[in-house]
Amino acid sequence: MLISSSSGINAEYGGVMTDKKKKGGILEPSSVHSGSFCFPNGDKYIGEYTNDENGISRNGLGVHTYSNGKVYDGEWKDDKIYGQGTLTFPNGSSYSGEFIDNAFNGDGEYKWEDGSKYRGKFVNNKLIGQGQYIDTNERVWVGNFQEKVAIGLEVKLEC
Repeated sequence: MLISSSSGINAEYGGVMTDKKKKGGILEPSSVHSGSFCFPNGDKYIGEYTNDENGISRNGLGVHTYSNGKVYDGEWKDDKIYGQGTLTFPNGSSYSGEFIDNAFNGDGEYKWEDGSKYRGKFVNNKLIGQGQYIDTNERVWVGNFQEKVAIGLEVKLEC
C-alpha cells in the first residue's frame, strides 16, 4: 500500500495496525501503530508511527536504515529524530545520546572510527561546553569545547 507521510514523502507500507484499544465497546486503532516503510530513495523504517489527518508520522521507537548506510535506532517525534537514540555511520563512527529535531542536542557520546570519543554536551551537532575527549590510548582529556576547539584542554590523571 502506498502512503504519504506528514513530511510529504510517499512510501510503501508493509505492516499491520497492531495496538488496538476499546472505545464505546468497539475495537479501534490506538494512536500508535507498528509497521515498516520502504521509501523511493531506498531508505527503510521499521517501528512505531501515528496516522492522522496530516498523514503518517514516525512517533515512538523505530529503526531507520538510510540508503547511504547510516542507521538510526531510537526515539521519534512528529517524523523527526527526537529523544534518545544512536546514529551509526557507514565508516563505523557513531553518536549515542539526546536528539532534538534531527540534530545532536544535549548529553551524548560521539565515537570516531579510530576508537577515540567525545562525551559531553552537544548543541545542533556541535561540541559545546564541558566535555571529555578520550583518545586512542584511552587518555582522558577534559576541557571546555567550542565546536572543534577545546579551550584549556587538560589530561585527566588517574593515580
